[in-house]
Amino acid sequence: MKYTTLLLVLSFSLGFSQVRTPQPSPAAKIIQTVGLTEFTVIYSRPAMRGRTIMGELVPFGELWRTGANKNTQIHFTDPITIKGTEIPAGNYALYVRPNSTMWEVFFYTKTDNWGVPKEWDDNQVAARFKFPVSKLDKAMTSFTIAFSNLNNNGADLELMWEFSKVVIPFEVPTVKNTNASIKKTLGGTPKAGDYYNAALYYLNENQDLNQAKEWIAKAIAMEDDKYWMYRQQSLILFELNEIDAAITAAKKSLKLSEIAKNPDYVRFNKQAIQLWSTL
Repeated sequence: MKYTTLLLVLSFSLGFSQVRTPQPSPAAKIIQTVGLTEFTVIYSRPAMRGRTIMGELVPFGELWRTGANKNTQIHFTDPITIKGTEIPAGNYALYVRPNSTMWEVFFYTKTDNWGVPKEWDDNQVAARFKFPVSKLDKAMTSFTIAFSNLNNNGADLELMWEFSKVVIPFEVPTVKNTNASIKKTLGGTPKAGDYYNAALYYLNENQDLNQAKEWIAKAIAMEDDKYWMYRQQSLILFELNEIDAAITAAKKSLKLSEIAKNPDYVRFNKQAIQLWSTL
C-alpha cells in the first residue's frame, strides 16, 4: 500500500513538473517611437555559435523568416513610406531573400506562419524592396534588428548578422499628423502649452516662423512667467532676424530663469544676449 502511494505521488509530481532551459534563439521585442508613429518588432535571435551564416545556414537566394522560430513581425501605427512606396499601417511578417550583395525584403500581410509559408502567396505581399548589403567590421554574433538615425520624419531599420548589414530607410507622416493635431487642438479651447508646443514644433522643423511667432506670443499672453517660453520666443525672433526683439525676450527669460534658479537657461540666455548684441 505504501509502495503504491509512493508511485502515485511520484507520477503526479513528474506529470506536472516543467523543466526550464534557455532557448537557443531567444525572443526579442522592440518598441520604438519615430515622430508620432509607434513601431513594434517581435522576433527571435539565433546566434552564430561557430557556424558560417550567410550563404550556408541562411542560404542565398531562398526566403528566410528574418530570424528564427515564428516569422518576424513588425507593426506600425501609421502608414510608412519606403523608396516612395506607401505601406498601410498594420501588422506584417517581415521576410527577406538574402544574397551576397543585395537582400530582397518583403512585407507580408499574413502573419500567422511558423517560418516561411508553405505556399507563398504574392497577393499577400504588401510591398517588396531590394537593399544593398554592407560589411560589418566586427561580427554580429546574434541576429539583430535595430532602429537607427531617428528623426521626427523617419529612421533606418537595420538587419544585422555575422558580417552582413542591411539598412531599410523609411519615412513617417509626422508633419501631416502633427499639423492635423495642431489644427484640431488650436481650433478648440487651447491652453498656453498647446500654443507653445505648436510654436516649438514649427521652429524645430523650420516651418512657418511667422505663425510660430504668433503662437508663442499667445502662449506667453496666457502664462507670462515661464522662462522657457521666452527662451523659445527669443529663438523664433532671432530666426526672423528681429534681433532687438530677440534680445528683449532673452533678457526676460534670463530674469525668470535666475528667479527659478535654472543654471542651464541662465547660461543659454547670457550667451545669446552676448552674441546677438554684437550683430
